[in-house]
Amino acid sequence: MSLPDSARVEVTDSFFPSARGLNGNGDSVAATFFWSSLDTAIIEVLDSTTGVSLGRTVGSGRLQARVDELRSSPQPVTVLARLESIAATGATRSTVTAPDSLSDSLVITATATGGAPSGRRVVYAATTYPPGDSTVRFVPNATVFTSSLGVASVQLRFFAGVPPDSVVVTAMMRRPDGTPIPGSPVTFVVEFLP
Repeated sequence: MSLPDSARVEVTDSFFPSARGLNGNGDSVAATFFWSSLDTAIIEVLDSTTGVSLGRTVGSGRLQARVDELRSSPQPVTVLARLESIAATGATRSTVTAPDSLSDSLVITATATGGAPSGRRVVYAATTYPPGDSTVRFVPNATVFTSSLGVASVQLRFFAGVPPDSVVVTAMMRRPDGTPIPGSPVTFVVEFLP
């Protein structure tokens, strides 16, 4: 049995699991599957013959495929809160004056329905202007996860080379299927002054 998007869906998302029948030699055989949820409060099977299922509430549920009396191992599915939007929290511009090398916090807040938007990935990226041999890094990392309140933040540090005039930073969040969250990307500008 296989599940889409690393077995992660959001509340109200429907998804199609798939399965393959095997004989005793491990070869594929034609089979008609019937699907069931072992945790109906979390995952609802909308059609037992196609397997189309719905994430009902935040949590971890299990799906199982059946052919006659043979049953698959239960497969876990994680249902996450449905991300609605992402936005900057506070200033979107930061000025760094030498000898300091660290920007203010670049903070985003995600909102969600069906639960807290905690533990969701936020990817920050930086583009320096003018392009050159400047080395900038994110503190603590370019990829961070939202807190229980849906907040994530990083700082930008200048490390080496010629200080850039400015750095454009973007913060991006995506759904489990890869589509961007409304409001993504959020843009910040960090200016470096002598």
